[in-house]
Amino acid sequence: MMTAIPVNLITGFLGSGKTTLLQRLLPSKELAGAAVLVNEFGEIGLDHHLLQRVDEAIVLLKSGCLCCTIRGDLRDSVRDLYDRRERGTIPAFDRLLIETTGLADPAPIVATFTADPVICHHFRLGNIITVVDARNGRSNLAAFDESRKQAAVADRIIISKTDITPGDEVELLRAELLQINRTAAQFDSAGALSPSVLMANDIYDPCAKAEEVRAWLADEKHLQGRDVHRDHDVNRHGSDILAFCVSLDHPLDWTAFALWLTMLLNRHGQDLLRVKGMLHIRGVATPVIIHGVQHTIHPPTHLDAWPDGAARTSLIFIAQGLERARLRDSLEAFNRLAG
Repeated sequence: MMTAIPVNLITGFLGSGKTTLLQRLLPSKELAGAAVLVNEFGEIGLDHHLLQRVDEAIVLLKSGCLCCTIRGDLRDSVRDLYDRRERGTIPAFDRLLIETTGLADPAPIVATFTADPVICHHFRLGNIITVVDARNGRSNLAAFDESRKQAAVADRIIISKTDITPGDEVELLRAELLQINRTAAQFDSAGALSPSVLMANDIYDPCAKAEEVRAWLADEKHLQGRDVHRDHDVNRHGSDILAFCVSLDHPLDWTAFALWLTMLLNRHGQDLLRVKGMLHIRGVATPVIIHGVQHTIHPPTHLDAWPDGAARTSLIFIAQGLERARLRDSLEAFNRLAG
């Protein structure tokens, strides 16, 4: 049975340090079988002595990784890369890393790996890694919607340039990033960064997922019951992005929930930046985990047991212009109709 190739996005605003992160990670043995898609070779700044050209668009790195330029549409570049892999003209890579442009909205990139039938058959989306510049991060978050979206969709956030930024500024940035995305683990670029932690332990790793769900529950008290109309909501960033949690103590009907989520995504997919949740489904003894970015929802997974011993539904949303009370009421209504 074929195993889909995991894809990791490395995103972040202009000058945040995406390329520096790639330079640091690529020599790792854990990524020796990876392929990398970047916008231009010049941007990655790799020493030419470490490169061996395969053709005009692809080079081999000393570590064994492939490095390729994105030419035209991302979908075409990915499909072309896979075709070459199958023909044996390039090594059979086992992971794909994509460095986005600094002004990229990550949502259309995510959609590429679910909307195209060829790509979604051969690839699966793994962790999204967002690099945030400690010196300019707060001003970028305040001024640019792209920067806020990049932070909102992240599974891992790397805070760069902490060595040249006052400590109090770094802490303020950490707090703002938590306001946008409480479920993403934060890392300091000055610390140890393991590819296995940043990339491999993702939504398809049950052990990693169980640990992440425990973190969601630990932070749930910060997200519960927030009034989105309060002037000083601690979970509001600026005027548009809000993190909140919807919890239900009684079990959900799976069909009703799936219909509710489908209609929600159809109507508000562009505004629903992120959803992560642990579901108590009627007739299912253990938690069902869902995880999505805008219109893209990963296949549900299961945990072996309830992390805190209590069976209940907890859905964490990171959204623009959506209200917790309305979402909760509509979910309750769908569930009541299902009996």
